Amino acid sequence: MPEWTLSEDDLEATVALSAVGELTLEVRHEGRTVLRPSRLGIRAAHEDLTTGLAFAGAAERRIEDAYRTVTGKRREHRYAAGEWTLSFAKGRHRLDLVVRIGGGGVAYRYAVPWTGPVTVTEELSEYVVPGDARAVLLPYENGRCDYEEIHRHTTVTAAEPILYGYPSLFHTGGTWLLVTESDLDSGYAGSRLRFDGHAFRLDLPDPYVTAASPLVTPWRTMIVGDLATIVESDLVTSLAAPSEVEDTGWIRPGAVAWSWWSDGPSTRDLDAQKRWVDFAAAHGWPYVLADAGWNKEWMPELIAYAGEKGVGVWLWSHWQHVDTELEHREKLALWKQWGAVGVKIDFTESDGQDRMRWFDAILAATARLRLMVVFHGGTIPRGTERTWPHFMTAEAVKGAEWIKPKPGKQPLYAATHYLALAFTRNVQGPMDFTPCTFTGVRVISAGFELALSVLFESGVQHFADGIEAYEARPEALRLLSSVPTAWDETRLLSGDPADHLLLARRSGGDWYVGAGVAGEARTLTVPLGFLDEGEWTAEIYRDAPGDRILAETVTVSAGGKLDLAVPPNGGFTLHLRREIS
Repeated sequence: MPEWTLSEDDLEATVALSAVGELTLEVRHEGRTVLRPSRLGIRAAHEDLTTGLAFAGAAERRIEDAYRTVTGKRREHRYAAGEWTLSFAKGRHRLDLVVRIGGGGVAYRYAVPWTGPVTVTEELSEYVVPGDARAVLLPYENGRCDYEEIHRHTTVTAAEPILYGYPSLFHTGGTWLLVTESDLDSGYAGSRLRFDGHAFRLDLPDPYVTAASPLVTPWRTMIVGDLATIVESDLVTSLAAPSEVEDTGWIRPGAVAWSWWSDGPSTRDLDAQKRWVDFAAAHGWPYVLADAGWNKEWMPELIAYAGEKGVGVWLWSHWQHVDTELEHREKLALWKQWGAVGVKIDFTESDGQDRMRWFDAILAATARLRLMVVFHGGTIPRGTERTWPHFMTAEAVKGAEWIKPKPGKQPLYAATHYLALAFTRNVQGPMDFTPCTFTGVRVISAGFELALSVLFESGVQHFADGIEAYEARPEALRLLSSVPTAWDETRLLSGDPADHLLLARRSGGDWYVGAGVAGEARTLTVPLGFLDEGEWTAEIYRDAPGDRILAETVTVSAGGKLDLAVPPNGGFTLHLRREIS
């Protein structure tokens, strides 16, 4: 049986061709199998390219890439990988399998050349993970493509045979494996995984997808290594297409004051929105979001009022209200003329190819108009923030809107929900959880809630609670008035998707550390080896009695440690500044 073993650093992938011409892929990390032989192939309308294949040639090249993003867990990126293209023939037809190894992972994609448009009726890609592997999986059975479910902590053997959304996280033999996809555009549809009790098989939402020849699929992406490799990874953006926006100077990450969560009717009230503008201006938040219900009669007045105070206004829209080129010209251009800085586009509920065409069109239109964009009620980003840097964040998460204050309402999810997101969804790309809701129906402490401002990455961070709630916690408001929303460096200090998270992020010369635990009280140790030499001032924001925040300041040294007691389901945040002698 012909096979090709490809390797880079501690990763090795073996592509094998069976006697009947079927392809499989196996992946090993440090010699241990993390992906057992798993089927590959494409069924197209013009030919079944899953069997009867014969080897037709190979090519190899080196990938060395450096690029910058406006947002993310880091902004300067380097990607080095080996790339192999293995070509297979079936009669006069061909299937190219492109494999890349590097950047902490293994990725592959197919290219299908033909004489005309290529129609894919099925993709046979699958992931056979050892049955005893621990699994953190997101059910995709809600029928809405909003990724708003709670992760299930199980094993592969015990996993329910249903659809699961990306990314899926596994732990086997001491190695973590995160499975997802990258570089999706209108040439294909977004996929998900259907578990059949043996393999996680790629599932397409459409009966078929069609693109010009050669059809090229998104990257089937595996991040492989320890948990730090997973959490710190930028492989999804590294595999995505380069930026379509040359001048990014108008794109600014930042905090957003958002009234809808705490006071829904306020979106219809000009005076209420002006009050939120005043609040944002007073605390250094560069934006407000006027959500569903804003009125075109008074919106130009609000935008002008906000502009005088140095605050930009984002406008909400249903996706169907901006789904044609005419609406792009009439609505988006009008909003830009008013002075809006961005649009939040909602209810984009589809992974299908037709919706991917819409995404391509709306991203191009907003880029031309210099409007930043946020997507809600829909799919995950797949490296979008690299290709379209004015894309700031997407929801695709069961976020704080599910725990709005309501008398008698019970908490919807446990503390493990927040932890799992940091190891799965937020690895995928920016995540608009809308955090720091102290008055919500929650199980985590105020300290853990405040730490979400650091633990969750989002190019624009919608702080969702009300003005009174923040003013009642001046210590929390002090941190939220300065915490960045885009980072220069991210480091996992320790953690587990079901137990705790200790995460450090750097912005310029300052470091922030966020922490949260699920379960019993304990003491967390913050190792300070990531700091440059010298002494540092550490502002500590931790839990206090009465679900409040205590702020205190201590001096720490590089290479030392800081032990902090944490209550049940509690957390804390550190802001570290170098002391000036």
